[in-house]
Amino acid sequence: MSDDAQSRLIDLAAQFYDQFALGDVPSMEVPTRSKSNIEYDEDSNVWVYGDRTSTRSANTVSGARKLLKAVYTIEFLAKQLDEGRSSTLRELYYLSESWDEDEAKFSDQSQSDKLIEDLEIVSGVKREDFHMRPEESGATLMGPLHLREQTRRGEREIHCQLDVGEGGYQIPNNPDTIDFLDHDADFVLAVETGGMRDRLVENGFDDEYNAILVHLKGQPARATRRITKRLHDELDLPVTVFTDGDPWSYRIYGSVAYGSIKSAHLSEYLATPQAEFIGIRPEDIVEYDLPTDPLSDSDVNALESELEDPRFQTDYWEEQIEIQLDIDKKAEQQALASRGLDFVTDTYLPERLDEMGVL
Repeated sequence: MSDDAQSRLIDLAAQFYDQFALGDVPSMEVPTRSKSNIEYDEDSNVWVYGDRTSTRSANTVSGARKLLKAVYTIEFLAKQLDEGRSSTLRELYYLSESWDEDEAKFSDQSQSDKLIEDLEIVSGVKREDFHMRPEESGATLMGPLHLREQTRRGEREIHCQLDVGEGGYQIPNNPDTIDFLDHDADFVLAVETGGMRDRLVENGFDDEYNAILVHLKGQPARATRRITKRLHDELDLPVTVFTDGDPWSYRIYGSVAYGSIKSAHLSEYLATPQAEFIGIRPEDIVEYDLPTDPLSDSDVNALESELEDPRFQTDYWEEQIEIQLDIDKKAEQQALASRGLDFVTDTYLPERLDEMGVL
């Protein structure tokens, strides 16, 4: 894939030179990255960019700077691929400081991050194939899964219970380098917080219920979403997402199931639309009388925004969000401990999973 990625990058740069040769103002079109340009793809069951585009054109000083940065970045990425090297998104930002043209340098990392996303979209190549890595996410996996991964020192086989410590198997930046060899799993449980993930491991939930526990570590990284999708698609495992009961956690579920605005161009690669929500529901807050915090103004605004978000325009989500706005409360996963440390593994999750037909 590296040769193909390099070729597509060079072809992209060549387009700019061809535009120059024809006397045209160099430009590059990318989808408009906003909620209003997200639409539901009924074929893939995920949210993707619509037809609206934005133009990066050299007919303005600002546009010319963006294209200059793009050309310098393409040159760097092509050289990196040629040398078989890799770098992080953070390193790219700092590397630009060494470029000989001041206008090509990035003023902050958000500029370089957005440019890499633009290059992914227009080239049709994922940043992982550019050999670009995020900073370490630290997300892990624990469960009855035997896999083989590629490392700099060759291949190695790992059982994600027997060959790892309590911390689990650390998900690599590019999960497509992993081969699934065998498993005894019945489902995947993607868990938002580290504290809850540790509780499930300590209580032996992965053993008792043959579950693969994926630690999302808050808003999940692309690698985390990718391996979750692969576990579903290739091993035919149901995926459930266990989060806190607040609007920001609902968005974590949404990014796993339907994708996000930022990576809508990769939804078919990252999103698992069959994933089901098993997190703390507003009705759970009432039923179990869980310890809560009041909704903040930003929480209320986020919930009201979700009522307009196409990812949450279902009867289920509209009902839950309306309940939450009515009770004016939110709760964390760990609030289940108010009913005992074993309540989540002995009662809450088994009952929810049974209702959903997973167990």
